[in-house]
Amino acid sequence: MADTEMDLDQPAGAEATNGTGDTRTHANATAVRSIEGWIVLVTNVHEEASEEDLNELFGAYGEIKNLHMNLDRRTGYVKGYALIELSTLEEARAAIDGAHNSKLLDQTLSVDFAFVRPPPGGGAKGRGGARGGPGGGEAAKPGRARSRSPEGQKKDTDEVS
Repeated sequence: MADTEMDLDQPAGAEATNGTGDTRTHANATAVRSIEGWIVLVTNVHEEASEEDLNELFGAYGEIKNLHMNLDRRTGYVKGYALIELSTLEEARAAIDGAHNSKLLDQTLSVDFAFVRPPPGGGAKGRGGARGGPGGGEAAKPGRARSRSPEGQKKDTDEVS
């Protein structure tokens, strides 16, 4: 086996709540580390921004392991977001705190963790939201009649008459 140790994530309840170990996002969700490092999502990136612009801005907060900017196939311009991978939580937190609401090419950037667990006690149950069906969500309310096909409605009215 290798002589190096694995980096392990802290248990869900063991995160720090302030300081450099803070894993809370701006929406109060808990940030989650990816396999390689901490991924930061940058939104509202100007369409003419370059990788050098983002490297210059975020390089001040730590070593950038990977930077990914998607381009529109038709126009060749940036789609408006970028994913930046940093190796440590401290670097990612510094980048988020330092670059959030900063200006790049006259547009205000929004920066936060890319992978998060939802805030405790909130949100819809399951993956289907409130739509119901196979993904979860709320079931039909008791006492609420289901809609019927036109044929079913005719049979009911014939029986009543």
